[in-house]
Amino acid sequence: MPTGDALLSGYYLNELLMRLLARDDPHPALFDAYSATVQLLASQSMEALPLALRAFELRLLRDIGLLPMLDAETATLAPLEPQTRYVLVAEAGLRQAHDDDRASLPGEQWQALQQGLSDGALFSDTVRACIPGLHELKTQLRALLHYHCGVKVLKTRQMMMDLQAF
Repeated sequence: MPTGDALLSGYYLNELLMRLLARDDPHPALFDAYSATVQLLASQSMEALPLALRAFELRLLRDIGLLPMLDAETATLAPLEPQTRYVLVAEAGLRQAHDDDRASLPGEQWQALQQGLSDGALFSDTVRACIPGLHELKTQLRALLHYHCGVKVLKTRQMMMDLQAF
């Protein structure tokens, strides 16, 4: 049975599902990703934990239609330039990064993420695509999830911060 960070991460997954899915709305592919994520959490591998969470967040957002295509700028539909940096903005989708953007990823990383989310891609493909730029991806996905959940901080994140304060 998961304990510590893995257990809190499981609560986090459940909170996301409860907040973002309609009751009795089937999402078989999403629940396959959920099952794979829980298995990774149960493995007690601290390296796999953040990767599993980012991959699940991406799959969740994609499956419920809240994630734009990650291989083109959202406003113009122009293909991404591999070395140009881009950010994911809740209200605008994927756009070119400005100097004051704290977290951004190069176009080639966004394209790899899109490939990891493509039809037929396994959950492990999504996990592998999250490896480069993991910290920047976490920051952007957190902002996107908070926006769509309508909260500044999710309850499980607040609980984690409270526990770390002790």
